[in-house]
Amino acid sequence: MHTVGVDLAGRSERTALAVVAWTDGAATVVELKVGVTDADIVAAAHGAERIGIDAPFGWPDAFVELVTAHHAMHPTVRPAETPTDRRTLVRRRTDWVVHERTGIVPLSVSADLIGHVALRCAGILTLLGARGIDVDRADGSAVEAYPAAALRSWGLIHKGYKTSGTGAFAELTNAVLTAAPWLDLGRHAELFRTDNDAFDAVVAALVARAVAVGQVLIPDDADREIAQREGWIQLPVGELGDLVSADCATETP
Repeated sequence: MHTVGVDLAGRSERTALAVVAWTDGAATVVELKVGVTDADIVAAAHGAERIGIDAPFGWPDAFVELVTAHHAMHPTVRPAETPTDRRTLVRRRTDWVVHERTGIVPLSVSADLIGHVALRCAGILTLLGARGIDVDRADGSAVEAYPAAALRSWGLIHKGYKTSGTGAFAELTNAVLTAAPWLDLGRHAELFRTDNDAFDAVVAALVARAVAVGQVLIPDDADREIAQREGWIQLPVGELGDLVSADCATETP
C-alpha cells in the first residue's frame, strides 16, 4: 500500500507532495518534493490507497446559500452585521468538530486567504474524479487533511512551527521521528527537516494512512450529509504508532 500527501498552496511552487509506501511495521518516504503542479498531483494519486490533501474540500452551506441568493438578487440574504451573525457563514460543521476536539480553530474557507487554496483544490478534485478516483468529500479516496489538527491529535507540537527562528520546527521533526521510529525518510531526510511545506505533505500522507486503516474520527449520520457538501477534516484518533499496527478502530463525534 502507498499513500500520497499534498500540502496545497495557491501557487505550484509552494505546493509539496509526499508518497509513503507502507509495509508490515514500517513506512518509507519514497518521494518528497516541493514545486508541484495539478498534473503532478493527479499522476501521483494513481494507484494510491488514499491521497491526503491539506486544503478545504468545500464551503459552509450557509455561505453557499447566501452567495447564491445574493447573486440571484433574492431578498433572502440573512443579517451578517455581527461576528455572531456570520458564524455559520465562515465555519463548516467539520471546523466546529475540530475545534471541539482539539481546541484549534481552522482558517475560514469563506473569509480567509485559504479560499485561494480551496479554489485550486476544487479543480484538482474534479481532475481526480475524471480519472475514476472516489472524491466523496466525507469518505472518498481523496481525503481532507489538516496537519496542525493531526499533530495535536497525536500529542505533538502543532503551534508556531512555521515561524522561523523559534526552533519549534526542529523540535517537531525530532518529536515525529521519535514517535514514529518506523518512518524511513531515506534520501528525503534533509528536505523533511528543513522545509515545513514538505513536512506537512508527509503529515498529510500519514493522515491518508490513518483513514485507510480506520484510525480517524468519522462523521455520524447527522453530519455525513453535510460533510458530503462541505468536506470533512480527517482527524486521527489513537497514537501515531497505530498507523503500523494491525489493530484499527474508528470513532464518531
